[in-house]
Amino acid sequence: MSCLQSCKTPKESLPNKSLPNIVLINVDDLGWKDLGFMGSEYYETPNLDTLAKEGMIFYNAYAGAANCAPSRACLLSGLNTPRHGVYTVSPSDRGNSKTRKLIPIQNTDHLNDTIYTLPQMLKSAGYITGSFGKWHVGNDPKKQGIDVNVGGSSKGNPGKGGYFSPYKIDHITNGPEGEYLTDRITNEAISFVETYRDTTFFLYLPFYTVHTPIMGKEELIDKFKTKKGSNGQDRPDYAAMVASMDENVGKLLSSLKANGLEKNTLVIFTSDNGGIRSISEQNPLRAGKGSYYEGGIRVPLLIKWPGKIKPNSSSTARVNNMDFYPTLQNIASPDKKAPLLDGINLGPIFEGSSKAERDLFFHFPIYLQEYQGVQDGSRDPLFRTRPGSVIISGDWKLHEYFEDGALELYNLISDPSEENNVAEQNPEKTQELLKKLMDWRNATNALVPSQKNNEYDAAFEQKMIQEKSVR
Repeated sequence: MSCLQSCKTPKESLPNKSLPNIVLINVDDLGWKDLGFMGSEYYETPNLDTLAKEGMIFYNAYAGAANCAPSRACLLSGLNTPRHGVYTVSPSDRGNSKTRKLIPIQNTDHLNDTIYTLPQMLKSAGYITGSFGKWHVGNDPKKQGIDVNVGGSSKGNPGKGGYFSPYKIDHITNGPEGEYLTDRITNEAISFVETYRDTTFFLYLPFYTVHTPIMGKEELIDKFKTKKGSNGQDRPDYAAMVASMDENVGKLLSSLKANGLEKNTLVIFTSDNGGIRSISEQNPLRAGKGSYYEGGIRVPLLIKWPGKIKPNSSSTARVNNMDFYPTLQNIASPDKKAPLLDGINLGPIFEGSSKAERDLFFHFPIYLQEYQGVQDGSRDPLFRTRPGSVIISGDWKLHEYFEDGALELYNLISDPSEENNVAEQNPEKTQELLKKLMDWRNATNALVPSQKNNEYDAAFEQKMIQEKSVR
């Protein structure tokens, strides 16, 4: 018996069939280029490649933040990090204290109960809400707008060995020994579809995969061992996880079709942040998860909405996962709307508008330690990110670092790899973007660390940088 069948079901409201069902698939740590339709020649994603042809691909889509908890907090609240205070997976002072010049801003672990979440908004519009997989922004999704929860709590990964039953996550019963978590989560989601097919539902599917530990099915690992890798993508165990994820997305989409729901269902597929660079490179994008270079924040995104989005279409507009909330709120017309949202309604882009005319902002006033030193592609080999803010304005991107006041300016069209800092060659553009960034921080009451860390040791830091640089 599935968790869904054994759990107490919510009180059902009369369905509003003028509204679409909504399926939001959010894969954990999936890189921007880890899919066939995004250009990978190693990973195999036939079901998602088909879905991409049926909807719209967004080539310049961004997460709200570069790692799990803050990105999910942005998506589910529709608010940028300064407004909810979730900047990282705690603590905020990660890395060796002797290499940190500043005392970072204290992190907030979860979304505050006062924040009106995306699921709560959709419930106000009459939706039944279900979440299947990683929640990570609170201890209990049912207190944050979810009617049916399987596998979701504050936990951010399935634990050592946790992709195979018996499981090490909350709110799930163990399946047969060796059952694969991605399969189980999807089967629970399909049960939800079948149970609530005569209602209007919101299905949130935040897979734990492809987060570490990297664990795929043996038969798929063996398959990819015989396939040649390319362009920094060559790990058979990771490829096996991607393949299982794709297979399960296909199973869910087939269930929607079998239940007569395909034509009245809006499907969003994305990732919560960039992939881990030492596992899978996203060339030409620089760095990966935890970094505010493009490889850490740009994510795959495709949206299918029959009759509303033209099949086989695409957009180069710079969009953000905070845009999902206002877009869905505009569609659902709930009784109670969010008092404040930081994203925009994507409806005009669905209808063919070519641009999203606004700037994107990222704020990270804390430290996040390195994974693999220089292999991470970060500014220095000790941290994936040191405290700073970022603005993307048109095709320009400015990084500001709080420790030393350093500025990096890149043109994302001519230099998507962010290799050539042109701040000195473009002083007017640099100052223009810096002013915009400072004005935004003032408007959002963004906290900036300024207190010096008395444990900082410059000589020790340089020694550590030298050691990491030669590995």
